[in-house]
Amino acid sequence: MSKRKNQVKYVLAAYEESFAIEKKNSSEAHIESLRSDSLAGYRVKTIKSGPILEVEAYPFWKIPQSRKKRSEESSQAQKNLNDKNTKKHVTRLINANFRSFVDLWLTYTYPPGKMPADFEQAKKDMTNLIRRMKNWLKKREQYKGFELKYIYVTEHTRDGNKVRAHHHMVTNFPDRDIAEELWNCGGRTQSRRLQGDDFGFEGMARYITKEKGNKTMKRYTPSRNLKQPTVTVADTKLTRRRAEKIAKEEISAQETFESWHKGYQFKDMQVQFSDFVSGAYLYVRMKRIDSPIKQKGDRMNENNQHYKSKGRSG
Repeated sequence: MSKRKNQVKYVLAAYEESFAIEKKNSSEAHIESLRSDSLAGYRVKTIKSGPILEVEAYPFWKIPQSRKKRSEESSQAQKNLNDKNTKKHVTRLINANFRSFVDLWLTYTYPPGKMPADFEQAKKDMTNLIRRMKNWLKKREQYKGFELKYIYVTEHTRDGNKVRAHHHMVTNFPDRDIAEELWNCGGRTQSRRLQGDDFGFEGMARYITKEKGNKTMKRYTPSRNLKQPTVTVADTKLTRRRAEKIAKEEISAQETFESWHKGYQFKDMQVQFSDFVSGAYLYVRMKRIDSPIKQKGDRMNENNQHYKSKGRSG
């Protein structure tokens, strides 16, 4: 075995938190750290979620690295990181399991005076809705074997005597009208077909998971049958020298990553540095290349063949 393969690799567990300084705010010292003798290489993590591919490249070192602990900012920093990771996880689950022009995004609300008393009651209302959806599917021969998938977010706010609550749901339920009618808690129901952009359904996922303040309880609930993103890790794909050139824009990041991932188009990249450790964190987003017309046509045909119903098609 080569000396490189026998090396112990020291990697920070919280690498995203450590590399928090955007390139536009970087200093000469950050740029110089790209050539630090302590750097041993870069670990490349690839995450595939449906048509979206993400690449995270971050350093490993020859010797252990320690990150200075923050004082009063530490709890808020951890909360911010947790919120960021939640948004990423929900985005990836939606991208991996749901389809543009076919699946649904629904919002369920309550009428004044009929708000759920607490978060637990609001969650129970959604549990009951899902049970009714499953019962409706079981009673129809054309949906025999249909596997209902969903992610919903419940939001409940109590400010004194004032209570507000609503739910957002992403689902593959096949009938849009029935998905609205099965909500029996009053209020308004809004629905639309999912439609992604260059980053899949990230915008929608960020919207439904956005934090609302300390008087609001908010939590997402996925069905157990969702596919998880595909994650691969490699420690020999990106050399120190190439990472340095990409971070300094001496070579094209688009050309590099598109050559690694055939059939995907480069969309954007973030470069971030740390005040505590050397190197850089690279975060790249790409999208699978499909013909939009063919993609929409194929999905609508699949929907018509598999999800025959009397509901509206738009």
